Amino acid sequence: MAEFGCHSMAGPLKRVLMRKPGTSYLKADADEWHYNRTHFNPQKAISEYQGFQQLIVESGAEITWFDDQGDGLCDAMFTRDGSMVTREGAVLFRMGKDLRLKEPAEHGRIFEKLGIPVIGSLEGNACIEGGDMIWLDQKTIAVGMGFRSNREGVKQLNALLGPQGIEVLGFDLPVWNGEAACLHLMSVISPLSETTYLVHPKLIPAALWSEMKARGIKLIVAPEEEFHASLGLNLNVLPLSPGNCIMISGFDGTKRVMEEAGIKVATFDGNALCMACEGGPTCLTNPILRG
Repeated sequence: MAEFGCHSMAGPLKRVLMRKPGTSYLKADADEWHYNRTHFNPQKAISEYQGFQQLIVESGAEITWFDDQGDGLCDAMFTRDGSMVTREGAVLFRMGKDLRLKEPAEHGRIFEKLGIPVIGSLEGNACIEGGDMIWLDQKTIAVGMGFRSNREGVKQLNALLGPQGIEVLGFDLPVWNGEAACLHLMSVISPLSETTYLVHPKLIPAALWSEMKARGIKLIVAPEEEFHASLGLNLNVLPLSPGNCIMISGFDGTKRVMEEAGIKVATFDGNALCMACEGGPTCLTNPILRG
């Protein structure tokens, strides 16, 4: 019987879906995929991924690999976005970035091989990407609605998860840097434990801010200058377990405010892997089992 289910942002990471940048990524057209040419360097990114992978291996998490066999899905290394896994099974999302529309079905094929049932898929014009989704508690999900996730996606996800007693709340995101840019909810909020979040307040929906405060969540504000210098990636922090996290290196102010709050932080080089491609360590992992 397959072990699966993730209703937490920071419970101990036990199984995870990942994909190494490979053949498809090496052939990527940076302009077509909206990559940052200043940092874009595929060979360096592949080397940086090895450092990130080693941290996951050292954590003891079991990795399931989504292999790149030349499918042309350059963003598919950001496995978080294509699906989610609950205790009842997986939900396949529908991507807001057209170049990524084939990814969820590939996740479905992997889950089938793992013995994880797929309980449903988003259809029609519904969109949700996993980077827009945060578990506020084991029965409540917040979804950021912007250019990658929409209201119809929230509606359909509620219908799919309602039988498990899970409620999905939608919160509007700002335009920020435009339609092509990737502003996910997790671009501005990173849970470090169930009760402590790293945040960039200026881009957080006011209603969600109020909801987090009402829940007693401690909000650690990251240095604004590092948010801009990192292209938002200083906020992309992955918990391996509560208060034990991974982030990209080079943003010591952000690391310091987390450590002052009692969070243990490991780093890896991620300029070419993360800053070039609009995705950090949370994006590079899709938890199959936490807790």
